[in-house]
This record gives sequence, structure tokens and C-alpha cells, in this order.
Amino acid sequence: MQFGIFSVGDVTPDPTTGYTPSEGERIQAMLAIALKAEEVGLDVFATGEHHNPPFVPSSPTTMLGWIAARTERIVLSTATTLITTNDPVKIAEDFAMLQHVAAGRVDLMLGRGNMAPVYPWFGQDIQQGIPLAIENYDLLHRLWREREVDWQGRFRTPLEGFTTTPWPLDGIPPIVWHGSIRSPEIAEQAAYYGNGFFHNNIFWPIEFVERIVGLYRQRFEERGHGRADQAIVGLGGQAFMRPNSQDAVEEFRPYFDVAPVYGHGPSLEEYMAQTPLAVGSPQQVIERYAGMRDHVGDYQRQLFLMDHAGLPLSTVLEQIEILGEEVVPVLRKEMARDRPEHVPGAPTHESRKQAAGLE
Repeated sequence: MQFGIFSVGDVTPDPTTGYTPSEGERIQAMLAIALKAEEVGLDVFATGEHHNPPFVPSSPTTMLGWIAARTERIVLSTATTLITTNDPVKIAEDFAMLQHVAAGRVDLMLGRGNMAPVYPWFGQDIQQGIPLAIENYDLLHRLWREREVDWQGRFRTPLEGFTTTPWPLDGIPPIVWHGSIRSPEIAEQAAYYGNGFFHNNIFWPIEFVERIVGLYRQRFEERGHGRADQAIVGLGGQAFMRPNSQDAVEEFRPYFDVAPVYGHGPSLEEYMAQTPLAVGSPQQVIERYAGMRDHVGDYQRQLFLMDHAGLPLSTVLEQIEILGEEVVPVLRKEMARDRPEHVPGAPTHESRKQAAGLE
């Protein structure tokens, strides 16, 4: 099972000091976080994609290419690649190039994006978000598998005899996860292609998580990709830890209250009760996340959001150390315990090379 970090790249004032990092400081912080994630033995670093303040990661492949040059093992992913407002042809080229640069340590998580102003900036309509996601991925899927593509759709100009360049590394397309916060249509799309489904469940009670992951597993089996419990599932998560749980709550509360992704809403206690947010001791975080498979079954990827809401970089790096050294080793053992042999691990470029008989 893969464990890692995902970042939304928000630029938020530190509510305890009033200090607001510059965009350049925030970008450098994300790079430092990625290097720290590899240092402590995590498996994945994923960056979001945003084109509006207060977020900075507008060019994920640029950032991931830099990280690729300075790491050896960690998988480089997006936490969202906007399949709706990006041209599928450009996605195909950019991620195939990154795949070569990173020697296969690349995958991407496709999402619709939920910020309405971004759509018209890129010539699209948010009301067409689901049709765009479906049509654009259909084209992307073909571009990585067919040397000459003839294609016509609703949302971009036709293609005639088009060949993407570079061709995917070893002829194996980058691994795709379909990311969703709430949309069953995206779970259906992931199942249709037999791709991974990443439910960013940080906003949702476990009952909703069970339903949407259950839908994906059911459709995965009905589409003939394997048994329902062999479907490829990833989940989001959040944690903040100190040896004493009350210290963790006291330190994290002011950041929670202003967080751009959920601040000014439910209280910290309500949010912890209703969502995967775990603020407390490392053991409490272990117990919360070890229990996830009781609700969604054995799954393949768990990513944590830890660097948002104005938290200082030094604090975030401390949190990643705790996660990598105290929490994840225990979770690896817990998640491996009684895991059926027929349930696959997270797909990687190397595992797909082996399956294709290329090694």
C-alpha cells in the first residue's frame, strides 16, 4: 500500500503570527515537503493544480520535473489535473514527457475542479463539467494507446491522424486515477476504464465514503476488470499530531478556523467527528486510519494533506517526520494484516512493465 502527501498549495496567512509567505516562498516550501516525504520513507508526493489565488501550483509538471531530478524513489503525482479546462492533447504530451524525465515514477489524478471562475478563463463552462471530464478523458485514453488518432467531439477541434509525442515510456501509459469529492459519475468513469478511483473524502462522513467507493467497486466488477475487492482505491486524509493530544488540538485550532478548504464552518470537534481529520497523538491517528478499511475494504493509496491553512514550513516538516517515522510503519503492518493475496497493490510503472512481459 502507498502512503504519501498531497498539497493544495494555498498561500494563507499564519493566524498565530500574521505572516503571509510570498508565492515564491510557498513554492519552495512545497519542494522541501516533497524531498522530506522521500527522506522519511513515504511513497507518493502529489500536487494540486490551481489557477487562482490563494493557490500557487498552476504548473504541476514543472514542479514534479524539478522534484524528479532530486529524488530517486518517490512516486510523483498530481492531486488534481484539470481534465475539464486542460487540453487532453497537452496533458498527453506533458505527462508522457514527465514520465520519461522521471523514469516512470509518475501518475496523475484527473479531476473536474470546483472553482467556477476557472472554467471561462480557459474557454469552458462549469455547467458542462461532467461531459467535459468524460469526453476529454476518452480522448486522452486513446492518445496514449493509438499511434494515429482520428477524433471528433463537442468541446475541441477534431484530430486527424494525430500522434502524440513523446510516446509513453516503454509504451505504457501513465497511471491514471480519477479523483472525485462527490460525483458518482466520476466513480463510474474510473470503473469503466478499470482505472484507479481516488475519493478525496476530507469533507465527507464515512457513510458517504462507503457509498461512493462501493459504487466504484461494484461497477469495476460489472465492467469485467476483476472482483470488486480488486478495484484500485485511494483516499484522502488529514492529521496533526503531538505526543499529547490536547496540545495538538490547541496548536492546530487557529489554523483549522481559517483554513481555505473548510474554515469558518463546523467546529474542529465537529469536523473531527464527521470526517477523517485526526488531531491528536500519533496513536490516535493510527487508530483512525487503520479503521478505514473496515468501511471501504482493502485499498491501495492513502494521501495526507498536512501543509495548508498557514502552517509554518518547520511545523509541516515535523509533522511529516512523525507521519513517516511513527505512523506509517504501523499502518503498513495493520493494512497488510489479513490482506487477501488476490487484492493488488497500487499500480506502478514497474508493475505494469512486468505484467506486459517487458522485464
